[in-house]
Amino acid sequence: MRTFFGKKATALLLALCFAATSFAQFESHAHWNLKTKTISDDEVELQFTATLDNGWHIYSQHTDPNGPIGISFQFDNSKDYKRLSNVKEPKAHEEFDDMFKCTVRSFDKSVTFRQRIKVLTDKDFKVTGTMSYQLCNDGSCIPPDDEPFSFNVKGVKLPDTTAVAVADTTVTDTVATTDENTDTAAVTAVADTKSDNEKKDKEKSLLIIFLLALGGGILTMFTPCVFPMIPMTVNFFMHNSGNKRKGRRQAWFFGFSIVFIFAVIGGVLSALLGPEELNTIATNWIPNLIFFAIFFVFALSFFGLFEIKMPEKWINGSDKQADKGGLLAPFFIALTTVLVSFSCTGPIIGGALVGLTTTAGADAETANRWVSLLVMLGFGIGFAAPFTLLAFFPQFLKNMKSGSWLNTVKVSFAFIELAFGLKFLQMADIDRNWGLLPRDIYLALWIVIFGLWGLYLLGKIRFKGDEEMKHIGIGRLMLAILDLAFVVYMIPGLWGAELKALSGLVPPFNSQEFSIQKVVKEFSNNDKGSLPSDRKYADRLSEHTPMGFEAFYDLEEAKAYAREQGKPVFIDFTGKNCGNCREMEHYIWPEPKVKELLTNEFIIVSLFTDENTIDLPESEWVTDDRGRTLKTLGRRNGYLQRSQFNMNAQPYYVVINSDGKVLTKENYKYDRDVQKFVDWLNEGLANFKK
Repeated sequence: MRTFFGKKATALLLALCFAATSFAQFESHAHWNLKTKTISDDEVELQFTATLDNGWHIYSQHTDPNGPIGISFQFDNSKDYKRLSNVKEPKAHEEFDDMFKCTVRSFDKSVTFRQRIKVLTDKDFKVTGTMSYQLCNDGSCIPPDDEPFSFNVKGVKLPDTTAVAVADTTVTDTVATTDENTDTAAVTAVADTKSDNEKKDKEKSLLIIFLLALGGGILTMFTPCVFPMIPMTVNFFMHNSGNKRKGRRQAWFFGFSIVFIFAVIGGVLSALLGPEELNTIATNWIPNLIFFAIFFVFALSFFGLFEIKMPEKWINGSDKQADKGGLLAPFFIALTTVLVSFSCTGPIIGGALVGLTTTAGADAETANRWVSLLVMLGFGIGFAAPFTLLAFFPQFLKNMKSGSWLNTVKVSFAFIELAFGLKFLQMADIDRNWGLLPRDIYLALWIVIFGLWGLYLLGKIRFKGDEEMKHIGIGRLMLAILDLAFVVYMIPGLWGAELKALSGLVPPFNSQEFSIQKVVKEFSNNDKGSLPSDRKYADRLSEHTPMGFEAFYDLEEAKAYAREQGKPVFIDFTGKNCGNCREMEHYIWPEPKVKELLTNEFIIVSLFTDENTIDLPESEWVTDDRGRTLKTLGRRNGYLQRSQFNMNAQPYYVVINSDGKVLTKENYKYDRDVQKFVDWLNEGLANFKK
């Protein structure tokens, strides 16, 4: 029972009895910890954290008026700041109470209330006020009383040097630090400062995503569902109107309508998918298994086993609206075009959305709410462009001929969908540790799939809709050569070749069941391992560490060992399903200069942010800024990265000393520049020695 004990009169009597007792006998069952967290240059979050004694609970702000008294906050007026919202609280425990005849919302153990403010002055100031709350257990209640609070907040002018204390379980405020024995030039700025270079990198990544989606939209022109529609649709605008000018105006509106339709779809998806949802899609086994099934079904459809169509009612209804004329006509012709072409565009749209949004969610700085909108907008422009341009230049229609080549394009898409669908199955496999797709089996499947595609391009395999080939065109021959060369490139990977060009696409190297390098390592006397064999989580995660390297997998354990060895700590925020992480580990880490520094001068700790199959002991659980209790290793590591370094993308590298002080001016993100990475490591090492 989480409300008053007995009847309401009993509760009121208990409250009156308490009020009559001496204040000297007061014993609080809520222990408050007040602190601030810097969100941006002029935004601060005030955190009210209550730790409640066993059996006691406190009530939500959003308590029913007929129920117990909820907590409330009153802020004193001040010109130094303004509140940006009401006080936020985590999701409360809800339970219908028979006595109050309403749903009661309460918290126990620990709860954090949060208030964001905008700082309006460059001078330090205090945020003051009072909070009122009621505490109850199963047998008694403590009536509400006004309890003052006070926060010390710095002005908007930031200090020149700050340090970030890195801890496994708590969020530490950013404070100014001066050390007489440390060169102040070596003290770090706040982790992951929003520099101009970072903004440019983000804009570049978004542009690449847009261009890839645009290219996908253009490619749909060469599918058997879309290509035959181009002459018919364009002729409607050029010959079914009173004059060419009107026809071209309608053609413009037709193209705009297509883009609008795709943008609406993208907008809906963007409203549903935020950064955390994208990251979940990118790493969790359930959505990845669903995506594999979708790709597999679409591949079978492209091979000709069946056809995926929109409902006939939708198409017929849109077609009837198009006959009404006016500007509605080009809009509904655009809608009809989108619906009719779905059987060919659906797999490409799905591939673009899944591939680009999951990449943005897991591996790129671009993990934000607008990636889906950007993908669909680019795809819509690419899809609409051929129709609109050909309406202006109808002479090109004479040279456009359909034929068996359209079926070749569709079947080629089927091979590609089948191959890349395996990527999602592999990501689910890694997340759940099933062991279904080790690196060599994955490569064997790709070799077979792309090998069959090469034979198909050479006319050795035929599908439904293909005509008998009397000769091979030059373009088809060149594509077959490139495809079969790719197959030959992959074959040595079956015996342990690194295949650096595929490092972000194939499973981790350590998942390979057999490789020459592993055999050499087993018989080598120079690689016995220098780190303790009983490292936490090493039995589960060491196989994901690059060959030739050893790492810790718990930050506090790594810091303690670094203190003993007198070395700095190299934090590797990574993920089992992080493609860019694999690229850095295959391209950068094995380079002689990098490997020498990492193995001899640093203690490596790899913090996997997507390892949610390892449960933490209750003593290591963490409550995040949304009031959620994080019980797995991956969620705790992800929260550590977000809260301490304002970053949720991997790979992300940080150099600290054993006390948690960051030793470089900026932390390192994905960048395959070997010399830049070496210089960054040397900067951290030099500051550590100072």
